[in-house]
Amino acid sequence: MWSWVAHRVTGVLIFFFLFVHVLDTALVRVSPEAYDKVVATYKTPIVALLEYGLVAAILFHALNGLRVIAVDFWIKGARYQKQMLWTVVVLWVVLMLGAIYPVLGHAARELFGS
Repeated sequence: MWSWVAHRVTGVLIFFFLFVHVLDTALVRVSPEAYDKVVATYKTPIVALLEYGLVAAILFHALNGLRVIAVDFWIKGARYQKQMLWTVVVLWVVLMLGAIYPVLGHAARELFGS
């Protein structure tokens, strides 16, 4: 049940990110200076943490979506859904650990220096 809730929550979060992304990208046509200011705020460490959360949401949503497809379309999917969920969770944790430096490295250098 929690994977169902997490799948819906991550889907809504991704939708809101895409909505904001379209709006801030459209800002370049209205005022390039305002667009530059908005993009400059995206280079802060707080936004880097939000980006890491976005990566986490997209990765979980994608992996869990593949699990849902397997449960729906594989004859033995329902029988192995618990094992597939644990596989998704372990794979998600491993990939998120691997994403720490690429996503948060800039923020760490900005906070603590080179």
